[in-house]
Amino acid sequence: MPKIPSLTSAKLIRILLQHGFVLDHQTGSHRVYYNLEKKRRVVVPYHRKELPRVTLIAILKEAGLHEYFE
Repeated sequence: MPKIPSLTSAKLIRILLQHGFVLDHQTGSHRVYYNLEKKRRVVVPYHRKELPRVTLIAILKEAGLHEYFE
């Protein structure tokens, strides 16, 4: 089982875009991405520092991408 790498918001957003998510809207420092095929919505806090691992895991599960890191 590979370890979950530490990621910044920008790197996580790149991964989401590669998997079919598009920017729906932004409220303050949180960006909301939506995938039409999977009917999934994820909220990504957009900050410069790395995301906490717990937050990263929660976002990946919301997006349905956690199987890539298990």
